[in-house]
Amino acid sequence: MATVFSKVISGEFPGRFVWQDEVCVGFLSIAPLAYGHTLVVPRAEIDKWTDADTDLVAHLSTVAHRIGKAQVEAFGSERAGLAIAGYEVPHLHFHVWPSNSMADHDFTKAMDDPDQQKMDESAEKLRVALRLMGETENVPAEEDQNS
Repeated sequence: MATVFSKVISGEFPGRFVWQDEVCVGFLSIAPLAYGHTLVVPRAEIDKWTDADTDLVAHLSTVAHRIGKAQVEAFGSERAGLAIAGYEVPHLHFHVWPSNSMADHDFTKAMDDPDQQKMDESAEKLRVALRLMGETENVPAEEDQNS
């Protein structure tokens, strides 16, 4: 059975994509810790990150790093947070979010009803920042949100 993330990747469920390549995608979390919170998800359905091969983990880490740099630039945050939890959806994913303190790393404070206009604006800010970093090939146009 396909995971919810596979359904987002396939376009069956909507997603605000900021990254797409042949190995993984990055789309905004629907329960963000901060606006701009992005999930970096492999296209392949792998449950635990420890089950992924090291090349995939390295690729996801590289993409998360690029997105984190873009978040710091786009949102003026002090840092970008990074976590691999894996309990919410049985599909490997890296959480990357703008962070200004350890208080920003508390998943119990995730927004359950974020402002949808701010979500759209956050996705566009990230896409612009990524493009300015030279990532034009992997950043989808706003109108091409599902891969």
